[in-house]
Amino acid sequence: MTTLILFGSFALLLFLSVPIGIALGLSTLVTILYTGAIPIPFLMKELVTSVDSFPLMAVPFFILAGEIMGKGGISERLFNFANALVGNKTGGFAMATIVTCMFFAAISGSGPATVAAIGGIMIPAMVKQGYDKKFATATVAAAGSIGVIIPPSIPMVIYGVVGGASIGDMFIAGIIPGLLVGLSLMIWAYVYSKKHNYRGSDQKTTLANIWKTFWEAKWALVIPVIILGGIYGGIFTPTEAAVIAVVYGIIAGLFLYRELAFKDLPKLLADASLTTATVLIIVGSATAFGRLLTIEQIPTQVANFLLSISDSEIVIILLITVLLLLVGCFMDTLAAIIILTPILLPIAVNIGFDPIHFGIIMVVNLAIGFITPPLGVNLFVGSGISGLSIEQLSKAIIPYFFAMVFSLLMITFIPELSLWLISFGE
Repeated sequence: MTTLILFGSFALLLFLSVPIGIALGLSTLVTILYTGAIPIPFLMKELVTSVDSFPLMAVPFFILAGEIMGKGGISERLFNFANALVGNKTGGFAMATIVTCMFFAAISGSGPATVAAIGGIMIPAMVKQGYDKKFATATVAAAGSIGVIIPPSIPMVIYGVVGGASIGDMFIAGIIPGLLVGLSLMIWAYVYSKKHNYRGSDQKTTLANIWKTFWEAKWALVIPVIILGGIYGGIFTPTEAAVIAVVYGIIAGLFLYRELAFKDLPKLLADASLTTATVLIIVGSATAFGRLLTIEQIPTQVANFLLSISDSEIVIILLITVLLLLVGCFMDTLAAIIILTPILLPIAVNIGFDPIHFGIIMVVNLAIGFITPPLGVNLFVGSGISGLSIEQLSKAIIPYFFAMVFSLLMITFIPELSLWLISFGE
């Protein structure tokens, strides 16, 4: 009955369009009032203590770094470099957009932020080049999902905190899967462009042009090298890396690219603060929700149920994958990680999955949720930029959805894609 009230009230509140952070907190409160087994101050305590974490401080700083990078002239320079690499191929603009999203993903750590930063430039540019607006918007929305796979990644930070995994190892493990997802999206973009005769630009791919655009984008491209190199080299922690990213972004925007002004900083700080507040409310409420699940022994019941269905590791991990894909349609990524990691991680470890590998599986699964309605955040951001309806985008995104699922299956059943790079540091 407790489980029914907890999930029933949560589902009802989501149906009533209550923001997910509030819905999680209210459903937890309703269940506490019903059971009477836990004092109400438990909820308030969890809301505070759950966000009182040094590793979690990386989240607001990466959010701020993404805001600064998005406004500091980096997006356009990244596209120019990507366009020099692949722009003259069939569907060159679409592939250059995906590559640009991959570059920006290594800066922002956020899917919606990537769509907002790149989509505002590339969707109008692709339409002007003759691309169908639905395809152009779907391309940016799908590629924006890579923002949480290629490091740095805010969901990976959350998984590391909740699952007790190394955030640095999670970042390194996400590199190849992120590139694989990007490649799968580029393949579909090429196939679609070939079918509809979307030609590339007349600009030839020359070493001189690649070098020129690379040099213009160098201050942006060096950011992930600093972040990952510093973390894995033991120079600083992920939280300290996030702070360094902010400082570097301010220096690059103000003094190197000179597309930021000091008067812009208050607005950037306000936007980042608003996003951070939203994220931390979700984190706090989801932690309290998850703790109540643990007290009621729901994770144990779910684990026993899944393990009773089959002894096959393949069947169990496929069931977990289907569950995560469904959850991604209805629940925020961060909330899903906080609630489901304590439930699913022990099951995955029990059937032989490395915690880091499973973390990547979980993040990629939930990244697909950015493009699946009804919650698909990237669809809403893309819709806001292009003016298309969610229904139109949902149809256009279907091939990209299957491309991402194919990549997910490869990542799931080929552990080396996630763990190979980590082995070099051992």
